[in-house]
Amino acid sequence: MEGEPFSRLGDGSDQMDPKVVQTLQKGLVQVQTILDQNRLLINEINMNHESKVPHNLTRNVGLIRELNNNIKRVVGLYNDISSSFIKSAIDVSSNGDDDDGDDHGSSSCGGALKSNGKGCHKRNRVA
Repeated sequence: MEGEPFSRLGDGSDQMDPKVVQTLQKGLVQVQTILDQNRLLINEINMNHESKVPHNLTRNVGLIRELNNNIKRVVGLYNDISSSFIKSAIDVSSNGDDDDGDDHGSSSCGGALKSNGKGCHKRNRVA
């Protein structure tokens, strides 16, 4: 599917799970919406700052808090997107076309994500 982001992995021979694509696209749309809102907040904060009007400067405190909360939401969304993508990559690699039944020591955490949402990168050595 040309033009669709995340529609293929690697050299194009492996297709991603449509649910994963949908989750990634939904998350990225949410991020973009928040970033657009942040742009508007920053513009208002700048105008209030330049005006030097006490009420506007006081209003900036709340706007800056909202901006900080939005940034936290974006970080959380990126974490969710990353976790989803990593889980998908782990699932794809564990369902690869290697039919000898041996995972060649690819991961000591069994395809699970760590509690911090990051994939396990420790490799077992093959004798």
